[in-house]
Amino acid sequence: MRDHAEVVKIPSGRALLGTDHPFFPVDGEGPLRKKKMPAFRMDATTVTNAQFRDFVADTGYVTDAERFGDSLVFQGLLPKGTPPSHAVADAPWWRMIQGANWRDLFGPDTADHLMDDHPVVHVSWNDAVAFAGWAGGRLPTEAEWEHAARGGLGDVPFPWGDQEPDDTDFQPCNIWQGRFPHQDLAFDGYTGTAPARSFAPNAYGLYNMVGNVWELTSELFKVRSLKKDVIAAHAGKKGFKLSKGGSFLCHRSYCYRYRIAARNSGSQDTSTSHTGFRLVYDAV
Repeated sequence: MRDHAEVVKIPSGRALLGTDHPFFPVDGEGPLRKKKMPAFRMDATTVTNAQFRDFVADTGYVTDAERFGDSLVFQGLLPKGTPPSHAVADAPWWRMIQGANWRDLFGPDTADHLMDDHPVVHVSWNDAVAFAGWAGGRLPTEAEWEHAARGGLGDVPFPWGDQEPDDTDFQPCNIWQGRFPHQDLAFDGYTGTAPARSFAPNAYGLYNMVGNVWELTSELFKVRSLKKDVIAAHAGKKGFKLSKGGSFLCHRSYCYRYRIAARNSGSQDTSTSHTGFRLVYDAV
């Protein structure tokens, strides 16, 4: 069991879920709902490489990416000399890289890029659940995640409030600046992941609730709509899991999902270079 994670208390209250001003209605961002929420505890940061290494050392766990032999890597992160790879058809900036996993971030013999204090990535939902069982926690529900991310500020789009990040002088989180996917200007200080404990925390003491890496939840990705265009948009996603918060690849011009109400999905065994997780625990 993990014994060196910082855990903060999230107070009980009337939790807000979703928004009445959805940017991507097809994703089920709205409407705004209210839910009674008991107190719980949450990791102040996403699980780091150092913490995941302890888990693997203690249990011998093998991740899905290691078993499959590959994982998805954003092309802009690949070192020079990386062998040719298959691109994702509708998102060619994603490459399926043989040998990429939580240790070797960009393929074989790239473990020297691993930094202990950065979020662990190339982990699937299955991997996160296995870690949670070892650590004595669980993945959050969507309502828990949003309640924690809002930090008591109410119906706000971001953990710090209403002000939009930009490409000039306000970068409160690790997202993309510039023209996606060709050039990340890195005005926020980072290309790729930032340390799990970076930027200012929200009012509850939680770091990087938006940006940096997508965060896995315990829930299935569901959109409650009978509209034909919505059903068509999510065809083939049966059993997919919900993730929240956006990542370092998000920009308003492309993936405006570094908002609290935004939603994403993936299969239980999918892993990428921009997805991680944090745990919650029952109140004590």
